[in-house]
Amino acid sequence: MTQINLLPWRESRRKEAQRQFASVAAGAVVLMGLTIFYVHWHVSGLMEQQQARNEFLKKEIEVVDKKIGEIKELESARKKLVARMEVVQQLQSQRPRIVYLFREIVNVLPDGVYLTSVKQVENALTVEGIAQSNARVSTVMRNVDASEWLDKPRLEVIETAPKLGDRSSRFQLSVKQTLKTDSQNTGTN
Repeated sequence: MTQINLLPWRESRRKEAQRQFASVAAGAVVLMGLTIFYVHWHVSGLMEQQQARNEFLKKEIEVVDKKIGEIKELESARKKLVARMEVVQQLQSQRPRIVYLFREIVNVLPDGVYLTSVKQVENALTVEGIAQSNARVSTVMRNVDASEWLDKPRLEVIETAPKLGDRSSRFQLSVKQTLKTDSQNTGTN
């Protein structure tokens, strides 16, 4: 029988298999490199897009923060303006009070009572004067009680003043001025 030597064929087949393996491995390495490059390129693009979005959001947040700051400044200015307006309104409403006060003081004083001093601290009045008799001081107190603008008369001091007349008295009276609103003020005119 003839002998067939399969060694060279096996050797060539082994070399062919190694060459195919090397080319498949090289192709896999190239494909893997391309895949890694593509993934890296794609992820870098996504990161750049996200960074662009973040920068846009930061700029918009800065714009909104500036607007919020402006709004806070406007609110502060508005509050100051409202406070000033309230002060002006309060002063406007209190302007005629002194006129009403003096008119009411004249109305509550009977004949024979003379004032020497009137002091006002906020809504409290201290009235000092001379009366021809103690009965006239009592009349002043009753008139103050009946007054729309004065209230709570309290006699602090009453003493005789013989130098001014037989029954003359010096007195000091504390009185509260009542606060009337504008609608109440116009009703008393």
